[in-house]
Amino acid sequence: MAKEDPVRYVCEACGFSTVTRTGKCPSCGEWGTFEAVSSAAPARGAGGRVEVVSAVSVSPPRRLSSGIGELDRVLGGGLVLGGVVLIGGQPGIGKSTLLLQVGGLVASAGTPVLYVSGEESGAQVALRASRLGVVSEKLLLYCGSDLEDALSNLTPPKGPEGGVGLLILDSVQAVRAPGETGWPGTPNQVRAAAQLAVDSARAANVPAVLVGHITKDGRLAGPMLLEHMVDTVLTFSGEGYSSYRMLRAMKNRYGNTDELGVFEMRENGLAAVEDKSGLYWNRADAGVPGVAMTIAMEGSTPLVAEVQTLAAPTAFPYPKRTSRGIELNRFQLLTAVLERRAGVPCAGHDLYLNIAGGLSIPDPSADLAICVSLSSALRDRPLRGDTCYLGEVGLAGEVRPVARLAARLREAERLGLKRAYVSSRERYEYHSDSPAGMKVEKVNGLSDVLKNDVLKNQEGF
Repeated sequence: MAKEDPVRYVCEACGFSTVTRTGKCPSCGEWGTFEAVSSAAPARGAGGRVEVVSAVSVSPPRRLSSGIGELDRVLGGGLVLGGVVLIGGQPGIGKSTLLLQVGGLVASAGTPVLYVSGEESGAQVALRASRLGVVSEKLLLYCGSDLEDALSNLTPPKGPEGGVGLLILDSVQAVRAPGETGWPGTPNQVRAAAQLAVDSARAANVPAVLVGHITKDGRLAGPMLLEHMVDTVLTFSGEGYSSYRMLRAMKNRYGNTDELGVFEMRENGLAAVEDKSGLYWNRADAGVPGVAMTIAMEGSTPLVAEVQTLAAPTAFPYPKRTSRGIELNRFQLLTAVLERRAGVPCAGHDLYLNIAGGLSIPDPSADLAICVSLSSALRDRPLRGDTCYLGEVGLAGEVRPVARLAARLREAERLGLKRAYVSSRERYEYHSDSPAGMKVEKVNGLSDVLKNDVLKNQEGF
């Protein structure tokens, strides 16, 4: 009697393997994600043809502009032909609005677009397209959950002459792939639907954008394999009290993941925000103790950041330290450096730090601004309102260089700032083209900044 091949069960979400079927994965905690896989050794083939890497012809990826500059910049220059983009975000954040605008702009430029909607009827999509002003004869709409039938319109004869130039699938959790059991949205269906969309887009050499839902934990719903199958993963986020939306790339095979796209939700759709620094700076004329300016980088975009610090005397033996926008451990470290290396006493005060506008700064370029802001709050003396501080502060109190100083200084000058403090170790020499150019002061350590007249009350500030 022939021995049966052993069977193992593999979790589609995290890859955990076991010999017994179970409902809940003991590794990632997901339910109903196990699939039976034969563990028999695969048959050895005859071997495929291999090539030397240096002999393979390489050409830059061809791209299709989405018609929205902010989206193209986050993608690295546009949608890559044959590439697949997955965009996720909270319900109602504007994913469908953004992609319908993209479809209308691309179609208006002469490229046929296939918009597959598995969640809305044709009348609903048409109503939103009319409100957004993106109605076009080359914007093709398919409403239904049969993904195979929808993708058959990618190429002639069913599609338009010349074929479709862009595929938008809204959403991958709402369509059904043939040959798979389960309802749309189950792990098997999501994986099969995504694979079918990826294969079809690459076979037709058209870019595809898939919409993905997220869970209550903030991660994309479905198997983790979904994020590995696509070329780019974008997150579309925003706060309920704000009309602004942030677009970031979590994964990008054809560009970097440091870029930030900012949009504003309006009655007629999403509009790109050109002056992003205005979101985080109130341009106050009067100097206030504890307020210092710095220039942060979001990818290649410089943003002015307003560092606010408040010092309140306390009688308790353990003063409170609170920060928002800066890691708390970093804030506590800089407090110790300021007290030990610059002689500014911090004990006996509750210290509160905030980056205005809800901006988060993960890189250490704001260290100098934080230390100067702390000293200003503790001494109750305002800083100059036309000065920014750019530098990382070490444990020895030294001021270290920051990345992309030229871009930061250009943004500071554009916003009307007149003076900048940077590290003396910076090799970049800034030369202003404007008559009333910005003055760049190079300092060795934190004490050099505090000894200057920055913390003295200045007339007019």
